[in-house]
Formats: sequence, C-alpha cells, structure tokens
Amino acid sequence: MKQGSISIVGAGPGDPELITVKALRRIQSADVILYDRLVNEELLGYAKSDVLRIYCGKAPGLHSMPQESTQQLMIKYAAAGCHVVRLKGGDPFVFGRGGEEALEAAAAGIPYEVIPGITSAIGAAASAGIPLTHRGLAASFAIVTGSRCHDQDSPVRWDALAHSVDTLVIYMGVSKLGEICDQLLKHGKDPLTPIALIENGTTVRERTVTGTLGSIGKLAAAMRISNPAIIIIGEVVKVREELLSLEKTVRSQIG
Repeated sequence: MKQGSISIVGAGPGDPELITVKALRRIQSADVILYDRLVNEELLGYAKSDVLRIYCGKAPGLHSMPQESTQQLMIKYAAAGCHVVRLKGGDPFVFGRGGEEALEAAAAGIPYEVIPGITSAIGAAASAGIPLTHRGLAASFAIVTGSRCHDQDSPVRWDALAHSVDTLVIYMGVSKLGEICDQLLKHGKDPLTPIALIENGTTVRERTVTGTLGSIGKLAAAMRISNPAIIIIGEVVKVREELLSLEKTVRSQIG
C-alpha cells in the first residue's frame, strides 16, 4: 500500500485566482479533499474526477462537522494510503485551526505539510484599497478575533489593543461590532477613528462600508453587513477614501 500524506492548504481569501501555484497542484493530486465553508468551490473543479470531496464547513453557530471528526477523517484516509488535502479558506495558521490539524497528523505519524494562503486580513484589505501599514499613518498592525468578547477565561485585551498598534484587523467580529466599539471607546480610543467593514472580500460580492468608531454601528445595521466580513480600524482606512477620490478626479478629467 502506498504511503498516505496530508496537505493542509490555504485556499486564499475568496478570489480563486489568489490561490498559490503549490496549493493548486496539491488540489490536482488529491485523493480526498476536506474543504471548509469559505473555500471558493471553483477550486474544487481542478481536482481529479474521482476525488472524494467532504464538506466540513463551519458557520457561526452551525458546524456541519465537529473539528475532532474532521481530524479523524483526515487521519483515517491518510492512514489508508490517500493523499488528503485539508483545504481551508485564507491561511491555515490564521484562525484556521491548522495548527491543531498539524499536531494531529504528527501525533499519528502521518507525513504532512502546510501550504500557506493569503489571509483575508491582507487580501480583503488590499482589494478594498486599504494598506495595513502606510508611511506616516501606520507602522504596525494586529490581527485579533472578535469571537471571544464574552470569554471570561481568556478575554480579548481591548484595553491593550486600543493603543498598542496603529491598525486593528478583527476577524469574526461583525456580530459583536457594537461591543467591540464600546470596549475600544471605553479604553480611550478616539470616536472619530476611521473604521471599515469589508464583506465577502476579494469576491464579486465584495462590499465595503466606512465610518468612524462612534458611527459604524448604525451604518452596519442600515447596510445589513453580515459574515463573512472583517473589520479594519485605524487611520489607514483614509487611504481608501483618498484613492477613490483620485480615481473619480481622473475619470472626470478623461470624460
């Protein structure tokens, strides 16, 4: 029996053209693909016709399969000699639980590799015209989850994050947007701090809403922003407005 293996692969932020060449090759050679909710299904079209596809996506409050079951399937098929691709949106090691899956493979003695992908913090921000760092505006950024707002054992340190970095990128935070803004304002963040919400970043359904820390809650509700979306907080959001203004000026001059 041939030796099985596991490739933990980042599929990128949504646009199928943003996957890496190496990741695409692993999809093409896979015997089994376990894929997540935020993976663009166009990518599955590159797989072999007889590949076994297993959906194991997780939506907020609705998991099609427990993480433990996903890992057990991954090990089961690799132990049977299959090349298993664990295909994950964004990057496997950025809120993707790829570390847990790598540990599981290592503990089972299964050969594995991790293939990075463009995480949505970088991909969606760039697609929306927002640099996470920008000379004169931001020299640092932090990526944080917004889903631990009520976790008393390991709460998000909004008090530290409010002033320790120039740009904040928050995953899984749209449903907790009001609480996040309240916490940052409580810990001294300026209510006029620019903020952007990017929904379905890098895809044809991308929407970006900008405002300030003090006003974004009403805007988000009016626009019905929903997951998947990321939140970007910081002066770099102004670069998007500048780019849009310059593009409008150029178009008017040409027209």
